[in-house]
Amino acid sequence: MFELFLIFFEILLFNSISENLMINNTSLTPEEQRIIINKGTEYPFTGKYNDFFEKGTYLCKQCGVALFRSDDKFASHCGWPSFDDEIPNAIQRQTDADGVRTEILCSNCGAHLGHVFLGEQLTPKNVRHCVNSLSLDFVPFENVSKTQKAIFAAGCFWGVEYYFKTAPGVLRTRVGYTGGSTVNPTYQEVCTNTTGHAEAIEVIFDPEKTNFEELCKLFFEIHDPTQLNRQGPDVGEQYRSAVFYLNQEQKQTTEKLINILKEKGLNVVTQVVPAAPFYEAEEKHQDYYNKTGSKPYCHFRIKKF
Repeated sequence: MFELFLIFFEILLFNSISENLMINNTSLTPEEQRIIINKGTEYPFTGKYNDFFEKGTYLCKQCGVALFRSDDKFASHCGWPSFDDEIPNAIQRQTDADGVRTEILCSNCGAHLGHVFLGEQLTPKNVRHCVNSLSLDFVPFENVSKTQKAIFAAGCFWGVEYYFKTAPGVLRTRVGYTGGSTVNPTYQEVCTNTTGHAEAIEVIFDPEKTNFEELCKLFFEIHDPTQLNRQGPDVGEQYRSAVFYLNQEQKQTTEKLINILKEKGLNVVTQVVPAAPFYEAEEKHQDYYNKTGSKPYCHFRIKKF
């Protein structure tokens, strides 16, 4: 009987871990999945962060956790971003499938990052974390030690970003398309209402200064979650209200807030769905209102909690 209990417990544990990994994996584009999940490698000298030396913190592309700081990045001329140190407890090491190299992974979600090499005498620390650019994200904040990610859709992403960009604890935002079937969609394609994508925003935040619940409250307060496939004058499936959760905690928090709003008499139609591949929108759509000097026309903050 005890053995049966252990087997049942192990099955539950495996299913729980698998579900969380599946949720995280679905937020990646096919090329990101090739690197991060299937342990692929970028072609040398092609990655976004190979010759990139701005001050800030490098994050795990899959889960948003902080991995490396720019002060530890150096020009190794090997063709991939190189770091001679890591943020404490951020990196996991294991023997590579080839039985020779040492693979490095994100300690939080298990994302494949690249490999670590010792004894090359390239820096005084004598360590080189050789990392794929597609495994990384970047925020221009140097002293961040903890980061998390969230994805929201609440109508036109210009207005959504306007409010999230200045929210306390938010480190970086970018707008894009998610929840559809078209790979690498353009703005024009999404506007045809045939790709299945929603205009959305990806938020990187510092969990020591804010949390997902506070950001989710902001999400519900800057748009009307009772409108189906529209927000103000913007009509279409791409303007739907949705939370694309990255883990079970985000899902449960969102559902809790929806129940609070329903108890207040609001007929909330917000979708609560697993994160899907997030495709970054064209540069002209990023930080749109700051670029144009204008303000949102269909997003207004109204206290709901």
